[in-house]
This record gives sequence, structure tokens and C-alpha cells, in this order.
Amino acid sequence: MTNKNSYSNSQKKKSFFRGKTFILLLGVGLGVAAMIGIYQTSVYFSTDESCMMCHVHPHAEETWKIGKHVNNSSGVKVHCVDCHLPPKHDTWAHYTAKAKLGAKDLWGYLTKDSADFDWETKSQLEHAIKFIPNESCKECHQNLFPEGINNDGITAHLYYEENEKKLDLQCISCHLDAGHYNPDYTHGQLEGIPTMSSATVDTSLFFKESTAVTSFSDYVEQIPGTMISFKMVAVPGGSFKMGSSSKEAFHKADEAPVRNVTLTPFFMAEVEATWDQYWAFYGQTMSEGRTPPETVYANNSNPEVDAISGPTPPFGFPDQGWGGGDRPAITMTHYAAETFCQWLSQKTGKKYRLPTEAEWEYAARGGVETPYFFEGNPKDFSDEGFWRKLFSAKTEPISNYIIYNKNSKNKTQEPSAVQANPFGLKNMLGNVMEYCADKYDPEAYSKTDENVTNPLVTSGDEWVVRGGNYTSDAADVRSAARDYSKHDIWLKTDPQQPKSIWWYSDIRGIGFRVVCEPDASINAN
Repeated sequence: MTNKNSYSNSQKKKSFFRGKTFILLLGVGLGVAAMIGIYQTSVYFSTDESCMMCHVHPHAEETWKIGKHVNNSSGVKVHCVDCHLPPKHDTWAHYTAKAKLGAKDLWGYLTKDSADFDWETKSQLEHAIKFIPNESCKECHQNLFPEGINNDGITAHLYYEENEKKLDLQCISCHLDAGHYNPDYTHGQLEGIPTMSSATVDTSLFFKESTAVTSFSDYVEQIPGTMISFKMVAVPGGSFKMGSSSKEAFHKADEAPVRNVTLTPFFMAEVEATWDQYWAFYGQTMSEGRTPPETVYANNSNPEVDAISGPTPPFGFPDQGWGGGDRPAITMTHYAAETFCQWLSQKTGKKYRLPTEAEWEYAARGGVETPYFFEGNPKDFSDEGFWRKLFSAKTEPISNYIIYNKNSKNKTQEPSAVQANPFGLKNMLGNVMEYCADKYDPEAYSKTDENVTNPLVTSGDEWVVRGGNYTSDAADVRSAARDYSKHDIWLKTDPQQPKSIWWYSDIRGIGFRVVCEPDASINAN
């Protein structure tokens, strides 16, 4: 009897371990263990230490530790995942973003050499904005009007609250240095004139008069009342084919039809207007406070005006911390560029202005009809197209002549970084987009005769900008490539009402260069 009971119990045990209940319990147990394991793994890989395992570049850790999110008076430490991932309460968004970034970081750790990482490039806004979701900023900074905030901050944050969704405003656009310390970034109103030190300026070194131009040849202009001089290049008049045909790689509709354009001679600045030049203009014309635009327009439109009204102080440093000197001046509006020309004309007694679009393209081509003024097919240099997923684009010889997305390090460069075109002009292509005197019309070329002399388009809403900039692909720095200002978009994060007529808040790669009309007494032929 005992043997039977024992056998029966044994059979019941075997039956239990083979039954659905056991399988269910085993599955639940393994599932719970797996979940605990996954959770603990997730917790570990959310620590700052785990982030630093992949982000081994010393600047990543060093700048974080001395940044405001760690080195602050409150003693609160903001962790890597707090900024770079959506908040945890948005579970799906948080963990999918974590998986994607984790896979990307692991791949980079396994396949790339940290010595090749370009921290300077990756610390610029164009890169940073991809990895800082707004939701993370708002999770910590739930009160946008904390004690101690100044009036400018209140204005800016009110504007943000009203327009965040409508304009897709990003916190990082105004707070680039919050997570990683950047010694060149300043969050605040520009005070004074960057090129003027507190030391007494020796005015005896100032130029007393402008350069006398008696022949049609290159000259170095001197701006009276300053120590600023710059080279002007004599560009001979002539005829050229403006635009591009459908056979040119990356041709666009607004570049056609090709026209025969004839231009009279003109002088053009060797390089884009520099910060040294622009700060001299700013220092002598600066408008205090928020001068109403209508007051400025009325003053400057007076042909007999003695004192030109110039820019009001910008918020922050418009040079982006990249440096001044010979670097191109940037972020000014078209009106500001025109006012600079007005000031320069008044100071020198010459006729300075912005180039027409036709003058600009003629000068950029340097006497050749190829896509660039040097040899090369845009397809070889561009990142566009299927094959670029497999093979890298060529960077020579284009990098010798153009500052573009492959060699710019995400910022403008000085003129010495490139070689001149056949006319002796530098940075006509790349570095910064340049304002022209024309209004933009996508059908401008088809609205004139096949042969045209000194064309100028005066109707339209936006201005022509040419040349591409430091973020551009090689396809967009062709001599024929056209673009235009985007006034409202470029002022997207400007909270002022009315918005600035002098400075753009949301475009960094925009500048200009000047041309000068030869005096009638000069034989320019």
C-alpha cells in the first residue's frame, strides 16, 4: 500500500512539472528575473559613469563638470540622461531614445578613434540641438520665471511660452552653455564695443582721409577716424553667361534660363566685411536702447543726414565666440548691411553699396563658365546621392578654395584659410552667404531678354543671398546656386516687439561684402 502511495505521489510530481501550471509559474519567474535584470542593466547604463565609457573624449566630461548643471550654487547635479533623453515618465519616448543613442554610442566606441573626435565642431548649436529635447529642459525648469530673473529674461520666456509649439522654439538655442561649459559663449546683452579696450585709444593712429583712387586698379581703402583699412579689387567689366543649364549637376529651376549679361566695371572687396570693419561702424553709429524702427528709417533715408543711426546692442555676442578680427561679420540684417554701406560712403566720399546679383555671380566665376572657378564636378564633392552612403565625397581641391560643411568645423573661418579666385577674391563661395542688392524672384531670369545689361530686380519680399555658407553641401556652393533671405524664420527666437531691424537671432552664416562704383573721371575700360 505504501509503495502504491509513493508511486502515486511520484506520478503527481512528474505530472505537475509537466503541467501548464508549472510552465506558467516558471515563465512568470523567468520573466520577473529578466525584467529585474533588464531594469538593473538600464539603471546602470543611465549613470554618468556608463555614459563616460563611450564618451571618452576628455572635453565631454570636463566641460560637463564645470558647467552650470554640475558646478552651481544649489548643489544639485544634473545627470547626462536628464538632458539627453526625454523624461522617464514618457516611458516609450525615453527608452526608444535611449536604445537609439546607446546603439549609436556603442558603434562609435567600437569603430572610431576618440583622437579623431572634433569636439569643437560637435559643441556648436547645429549639432547640439539634435540631442537636447525640450521636454527634458522643461522637466527640470518648470518655473520659467524664478526669483532674480531680469526683464530681458521675462520677455524671452513669455515669448517662448506663447510660441514654443507654433515656431518650434528650442531651449538650447538660447542656453547653449547650460550643460557643457563654453568659455566663448555669453548669455546676456552685449555691452560696449568688442574691439575697444578700457585703455586710452591713440587717435593719432587714425586715418585722416580715405584713399584717393585715380585709376581703375586695386586699392586699399582707409576709413577716416579709424585704424581700419581693407583691399578693394578692380573687377573689369564684360559679358558672361549667368545661371546654369539642366546639364549642370544639382541645377535648380531658378538658375534658368541662362542669360548673356553685360556689366560695367566695378570695385569689389577682396573679402567679406570683417568684424573689425563692422565694429568700427557699430561704434560710430550705435543707437542706444530700443530706438523705434520708424525713427531710424526716417533719419537714414534723409540724403543730408549728418549722423547715421546704426545698430542697437545685440543680445549676446553675434560673433558666436568664434573670434573677430578678419573673420566675416555675421547675423546682421540686410538693412544693417545697407546702412553699413551708407556709413562707409559717407566716411570715404565714395559710392559703396551691396553688389547686384549679376555682379556677384560674375565676380564669383572669375571669368570661367564651369560650376566652380576651379576644376571639379559637383557630384564628386557633394554628399547628396545614393553612392555617398557607400563612398566618401572628394575634398580636394574644393577645400583649398571654399569653406563648407566638410572643412568648416561648424563655424566661419578667416580669409587666410582659402585661396583666391582668378579675380583675386576670397570666400566668394562658402563661409557666409552674402547679401545682394536684388530682391529674390525665382523666375527673374525668364522675365528679361536673353541679352541684358546691368540687371537689378527691385520687386519681391526677400533679398537674394549668394555663395552658400560654412554649413553648405558642395552642391549649394556652385557659382550659379541661388538662395534668399528668410526674414521671419531668421527672427524666430527674437522675443522683442517690434523685432530687431539690425540683428538676426536664428541665422549665423549670413554676411556681406561691398562694391564701389568707379568715379566718372576714372577710365575703367
